[in-house]
Amino acid sequence: MFCPKCGNADQAPESYCRRCGIFLPDLDKPKKKAQTPIQNVNANAVLSGMTVVAAATLAILLYAILGFREDTHPLIYATAGFLIAITAWNIQTFWRSMLLRKHFKKPQRADDLQTETPVLEMPANSELPAADSDNLVPPSVVDATTRHLDEVLISTKSKQ
Repeated sequence: MFCPKCGNADQAPESYCRRCGIFLPDLDKPKKKAQTPIQNVNANAVLSGMTVVAAATLAILLYAILGFREDTHPLIYATAGFLIAITAWNIQTFWRSMLLRKHFKKPQRADDLQTETPVLEMPANSELPAADSDNLVPPSVVDATTRHLDEVLISTKSKQ
């Protein structure tokens, strides 16, 4: 393997170049397959759901075990409140993930399914029309503008 930066030969893949120190990936390995948007939404929904369960359970346990005692430190209440806020945030994240999931699974309309590309039929043994070289279109706007400027320049030089 050659280093793409310095060109040093006989390098081992998945290591660093002995000359310049750049990382040399193994290009023969297959790359990770990219995830689809629905897979990302599903993973987000699962993680949000798990976070809701964990944070709500911890908040309930804190209040049930340590809350409402005379010697309970205020940080216990702050932590339980923070866990409730995390629960609320992840509930709305889970809800939005479910709405996105419905969006991706929306059935296609019948009009979209029946639409086909039109097929142009040409008569058998037909030939294309001959090229019309009298009505050529300039290849670009710049070309047409440049010709116009050349004509203006020639006409102004002839007037002088």
